Amino acid sequence: MKGFLKKRRYFFISCASVCVVLLVWFLWCDVFKMTETTVFPGPVKVLTTFIQKLTQRNPDNATLLQHTITSLQTCLLGYGIGAVVGIPMGILMAWNKWCDRFIRPLFDLIRPIPGLAWIPLFIVLFGIGIGAKAMVIFINSMVACTVNAYTGIQQTRQEHIWLGDVFGASNAQKLFKIAIPSATPMIFTGLRTALGGSWMALVAAELLASSKGLGFMIQNARLISRPDLIIVGMLCIGVVGLVLDVILEAVEKMVAKGMNAK
Repeated sequence: MKGFLKKRRYFFISCASVCVVLLVWFLWCDVFKMTETTVFPGPVKVLTTFIQKLTQRNPDNATLLQHTITSLQTCLLGYGIGAVVGIPMGILMAWNKWCDRFIRPLFDLIRPIPGLAWIPLFIVLFGIGIGAKAMVIFINSMVACTVNAYTGIQQTRQEHIWLGDVFGASNAQKLFKIAIPSATPMIFTGLRTALGGSWMALVAAELLASSKGLGFMIQNARLISRPDLIIVGMLCIGVVGLVLDVILEAVEKMVAKGMNAK
């Protein structure tokens, strides 16, 4: 009961912080009118634009839902491929020194290159369609997942490995029964970091080369001086990113509970 009340209290405190920001924003823009609506609109104008954009395709030839779905499809495609490649690669590099020596130089060369630096190359190779943006997201996701999976396996307690040796566990058993379970928190940390980075990389890519998506909507709104539409796009990016993070956190808890049950 105490834990439930504690969670409720934290929830209300979190909601209160959002309400305070909204109240200050409302007073600043809509009550005291400290800025012009055409420069920085208040929450009432932004809410009105949000409701209108749900059904209207103007001024960028797509509704808000269509932009969001387009961004989500591209993001999840690149993110999924990056996780599928990055996690096994990080585990393999940390567990096998020969794989580490073979893959590490190339990975260390790619890792410092920011995702945006790949955009011109991918546009040349894949055009401005979903392929170029998915590849940018793949690079961001793969790097984050690889680094965290590698770190998680490296941090496996040596005593646990020795215990596996005592009981005659094979190398594969030590990897799947000891190393990977102990590295699971770090792996999920990498997945959550990669998800946030992928969402940011997608919007940046859409700002530069796209015909639909939240980043494209924001860029188009900037060109026609629609700050209300820009804020709507920014808030949608934040809300969608928050929802994705909450879903991934729930999946992490389910996986951890399943491992503890075993």
